Amino acid sequence: MRRQSLILDTTTRAVFSPVIMFSVYLLFVGHNAPGGGFVGGLTAGIALVLLYAGGGIDRVRDVATVHYETLLGIGLLLACGTGLASLLLGEPFQSSAILEADVPLLGHVKLVTVLFFDIGVYVIVVGLMLALLSVLGAPPDQGAPDRPDETGDRPAEVTR
Repeated sequence: MRRQSLILDTTTRAVFSPVIMFSVYLLFVGHNAPGGGFVGGLTAGIALVLLYAGGGIDRVRDVATVHYETLLGIGLLLACGTGLASLLLGEPFQSSAILEADVPLLGHVKLVTVLFFDIGVYVIVVGLMLALLSVLGAPPDQGAPDRPDETGDRPAEVTR
């Protein structure tokens, strides 16, 4: 595989992990500050687009080993399951609850159930970005009659 640009490849290697970590930070602070699943997912998507620009779809597939269909399914299950769980507990759909516990080494932890919905949205947005990049990075259809071949010439018309 030939590198697109040495500068872009080096920059991508340097900033990919910090951008992913920042997207996870945005995911976790979303219920108390600006951020959440959608903003965090878009930030992770930006990191994937940068990876795509620097190394193509093969580089994205090396990093993201999970298929986008799996991510979309898991995200939908989490997001919808959070809303349905509140219904099963006799509360209105998408009701929020606060869970508090004392965890060894972490101390007092406060967990809001909206976080699980946000995680589902995050996973959905990352899955959609992977789907988009997979479609953009796929080789063109070989049998499409309206596309020029490698030489730039259009294929001959078939007559009956």
